[in-house]
Amino acid sequence: MPVVEASLVITNKVGLHLRPAGLLVQTAARFRSKIVVLFADKTANAKSIMGVMKLGVSMGDSIVVQAEGEDAEQAIAALSELVHRNFDEEE
Repeated sequence: MPVVEASLVITNKVGLHLRPAGLLVQTAARFRSKIVVLFADKTANAKSIMGVMKLGVSMGDSIVVQAEGEDAEQAIAALSELVHRNFDEEE
């Protein structure tokens, strides 16, 4: 199956800390595809809260989200939308 990916810049103030990381994991968990988050030289399962938080992503950092599976395009679209909405945080 093809791998679909998106490069995303994290713009919310706390980066991928507990609440935003939880939203990312909840969103990823809705899909059957294998989804990973890449940051610097690290990779995490997007469906693992501890894995995502251990990446240490801060405001302004760029991540790559990759999905492989039958619903990969939908997964990347949903995760991209979540990031672009700043995880629904107020400014």
